[in-house]
Amino acid sequence: MKEINSVHNERIREWSKLQMKKYRDRTGLFLIEGEHLIEEALKAGCVCQLLLRQGLNHAFSHLEKTIAVSQEILDKLSSNQSSAAMIAVCRMPEFAAADWKRGVLLDGVQDPGNLGTIVRTAVSFGYEFLILSEDCADLYNEKCIRSTQGALFALPVYRASLATSIQRLKEAGFTVYGTALKKAVPLHQVLRKERFVLILGNEGQGISQEILAMTDQNIKIEMEQFESLNVAVAAGICLYELR
Repeated sequence: MKEINSVHNERIREWSKLQMKKYRDRTGLFLIEGEHLIEEALKAGCVCQLLLRQGLNHAFSHLEKTIAVSQEILDKLSSNQSSAAMIAVCRMPEFAAADWKRGVLLDGVQDPGNLGTIVRTAVSFGYEFLILSEDCADLYNEKCIRSTQGALFALPVYRASLATSIQRLKEAGFTVYGTALKKAVPLHQVLRKERFVLILGNEGQGISQEILAMTDQNIKIEMEQFESLNVAVAAGICLYELR
């Protein structure tokens, strides 16, 4: 197994920059930590390099792309306070286009934890793609990655203009559902279509009026007291019911 011992190693310096979004966007690479996430990334063929703590005997030790590194190096690359035992440098996943029938659109979701949870929920309930508005949180933020629990390696996620995306989806025969409190049909009354997308909005403001004006039907979750739910919780309820 190859080894790197110095935090000043050129490759380590370059990989440490991946903690910043601009370098992730520029290189198409990102960092993940922990056995479960790395296993999912390996299954998806997205691991470029795997860094394992020196002296740790693990199944990953025998992989050709594994490098033994010091704990100091792992700490330099880690975003967590607790010491990491393994970190992988991954390429952003790519997916071939397919005849998808169910998708999710997010309009300005800001919290990386919410975004990650929605990605995980969408995969769990069989949704096939997700489109983020240009002002959504970063999919490769460390908190978002952890929240997906590896689901980001199984779901095509795109960042694009929602208005343009909705227009194209409608032309392709998709019904567009929005989530709103006013002029909306109770969730249990929605007539489900074979091809559809669901739009969920910003944590504080919901879906913008411009995007709401483009929906075919708006839906709301029937509640006893409060008017709104956390966007990730609302996503779970709606995606389960609509599937």
